[in-house]
Amino acid sequence: MRWPSPSRLAWLFGIAGVVIGTVMFAPASWLAAAVMSATQNKVQLVNARGTIWRGHADLVLTGGDGSRTLTALPKGVHWQMGLRWATSQPAFEVKLSAPCCTPEVLNALILPGFSSSTVRVHAPRSQWPAQLLAGLGTPWNTLQLDGMLTVEARRFELNWAKGRLIADGNVRLEAVDVSSRVATIRPLGSYRVEVSASRQSQQAVILLQTERGALELEGDGMWVGGRLRFEGEASAAPGKETALNNLLNILGRRRGPISVIKIG
Repeated sequence: MRWPSPSRLAWLFGIAGVVIGTVMFAPASWLAAAVMSATQNKVQLVNARGTIWRGHADLVLTGGDGSRTLTALPKGVHWQMGLRWATSQPAFEVKLSAPCCTPEVLNALILPGFSSSTVRVHAPRSQWPAQLLAGLGTPWNTLQLDGMLTVEARRFELNWAKGRLIADGNVRLEAVDVSSRVATIRPLGSYRVEVSASRQSQQAVILLQTERGALELEGDGMWVGGRLRFEGEASAAPGKETALNNLLNILGRRRGPISVIKIG
């Protein structure tokens, strides 16, 4: 076996060192650019600092290219990423935290594969300001919601295989004491959305319920084969019809005192 000459070895080690150094110390701005591209500028990491492996930035939501609306998360977000061994294979771990909203770190484990890839999410209870949604544009910028959104997803899993996305686990979203600028009643109420997904049935069931409030919401739907179908109704509690008439017109297609909400 003939070894490369010393000068050639020096070049090879030099190139390897540059590649490793670039990967290890890649700036956080590279991650910010990737996030903007993947979300069509709807999610932005502004003033990103640190590296792609460990850093922090201001989180801004927008309606995408050409949108005039944007909102920022107070105190921004922090992230940490790295490689680890999981389920007898290498995996990519992502940890995310927001000083304003996450008492515990949100964790995602990405297991890549040739025929399928899996993302395991462990998201303990966190609270987010509903005002943040206004940055996403229509209809959120019209509704201008206020209140708190509580999200919890423990041991939730997404699997991509043969071009299909299959979910497994449960997600709970609670909207607490929500109000809107298009309604004079404050708050409108509190609501709960539950998503129950099954790998065996390859579908997810979605349920919307009202906990309490003048605006009554209910509905159900299914997510099958990457398509969401949801049907629900919005109505006013007795004596609140006049105050909520404008809001009901915005939420869906009117059918007498009821506003029909349909997606898909």
